[in-house]
Amino acid sequence: MSATIKDVAKHANVSIATVSRIINKKPGFSPETEQKVLDSIQALGYQPNALARGLINKDTQTIGVLFPAVSNMFASEVLSGIEEYANEMGSSVIVCNTAEDGERTLKYLQVLSEKRVDGIIIVSEYIKEEYYKALSEMKIPKVLVSSISFEYPIPYVKVDDRHASFSAVNYLIGKGHRKIAMIAGNSTDPIAGVPRIEGYMAALRANGIEPSNDMIIHCDGFGHKDGVQAMKDIMDRDMDITAVFASSDELAVGAMSHAIRHGIRVPDDLSVMGYDDTKLAEMMIPSLTTVAQPLYEMGLMAATMLFDMKSSGAVIESRIMNHKIMERETVKNLL
Repeated sequence: MSATIKDVAKHANVSIATVSRIINKKPGFSPETEQKVLDSIQALGYQPNALARGLINKDTQTIGVLFPAVSNMFASEVLSGIEEYANEMGSSVIVCNTAEDGERTLKYLQVLSEKRVDGIIIVSEYIKEEYYKALSEMKIPKVLVSSISFEYPIPYVKVDDRHASFSAVNYLIGKGHRKIAMIAGNSTDPIAGVPRIEGYMAALRANGIEPSNDMIIHCDGFGHKDGVQAMKDIMDRDMDITAVFASSDELAVGAMSHAIRHGIRVPDDLSVMGYDDTKLAEMMIPSLTTVAQPLYEMGLMAATMLFDMKSSGAVIESRIMNHKIMERETVKNLL
């Protein structure tokens, strides 16, 4: 049977209140008493209950992180940055998979509320009214990553998706490509769908190319299977293109794999460019040229902002992170 705080108090010959003050780093005891209690804790193997401790000092040393998909490399790299800083601050991370349509978001917000987490980071998810209401009732810091809310005042960390998409397509045009298809997200998605499509179209117009909706393949998600299906659609339509720009690395890799299986050489016959710069981009053969988001740094920054708000109670400014083109092997120079 596990030792209790009462057992520790008896072993050290002090009151339960004294043990509680020492555990929670409160004043009111001598160094000798503190050492006696710490020796008793070690001798008995006592593990303070984090939730009970949190009820006393309003700090459970846990934060919640919500992802629409936790298994992809995008989530892995963002989470690495979050965990790195959280661990430095002595906190643990509870990861929640809300599903791509957000069907479990409200449920997990309730779970995190019951666990009295110290703050919440939400990644790549649109903030609905019911989410914001639940977040507001919790009265804890919250930060968005790779997302933005125009309706609600939640600080965020992200790249400028429209600008990043513009940079990617402008890079392809600079290599001589003018017939460029886009594998995009949902056309109504305000987070990663609409801005990236707008950047694609703006880059074409800036270079004297009139964009066509027929050159945009919309997907429900950003995963490998969506990219495979998108490339199948491109081939079924017999589209006259020299390059494909995909809204995620996984979409790009899915498109590449389908093309290569059907005898299309990348980049000799078709150039492919991704978005994110996950480790998957480097692992591919040929390695994927992509527009990079600093995913690890975005996670690290979000956690830093969250803990700064937790300690100061002050409003934190949102951060736009820099993107860059990672030139590898999947784009052919036509000039």
